[in-house]
Amino acid sequence: MSKGFFITFEGMDGSGKSTQIEILKKRLESNGEDVIFLREPGGTPISEKIREIILDKGNSEMTDVTEMLLYAAARAQLVEEVIAPALRAGRTVICDRFIDSSIAYQAYGRELGDCVSAVNSYALGGIMPDLTILLRSDANLGETRIRDREKDRIEMAPDSFKDRVCRGYELIEKADPDRVVGIDARDTVENISSRIWDEVESRRGEA
Repeated sequence: MSKGFFITFEGMDGSGKSTQIEILKKRLESNGEDVIFLREPGGTPISEKIREIILDKGNSEMTDVTEMLLYAAARAQLVEEVIAPALRAGRTVICDRFIDSSIAYQAYGRELGDCVSAVNSYALGGIMPDLTILLRSDANLGETRIRDREKDRIEMAPDSFKDRVCRGYELIEKADPDRVVGIDARDTVENISSRIWDEVESRRGEA
């Protein structure tokens, strides 16, 4: 069986992930690539239902551990049902958020620590991204970009939580520099997309 290529995008809400994902997806498809785009939490009927529960701002009583387990459950379903089969079929998979979001938001943001990695070791099924693009931004940049839209439960979290998430992403990048490529989200759309394309071409050439 062929091995596909797995690219994930990470960063704070409002960092520009959606824009860059769309640019990359179109460029890969124009080159004849078989590309599948996914988002987390979501990507399957079960995972989308879990997403609704997690992000519903009416669920203010949700505990941090419940949140962590729900994210892992949605991820486990997505990996088993979609990501693993797509990679086995040799497809290119692009995912808006993956395991690094849980580390940043739950391990650091919610201060749950190492149990987040332990729980997600089951959800991942041995699959990790070949390349992770981290769009670096602080909480203030993200808040400015999303201020005109209705916020979900995670986006409504206090600034102290978001500051811990930002710090978490910094530590993730430092811990795994071969996989995680940090790019300044304040740069132009064109410069960011060019850098991403260079990274994708380089990694695929090494495969």
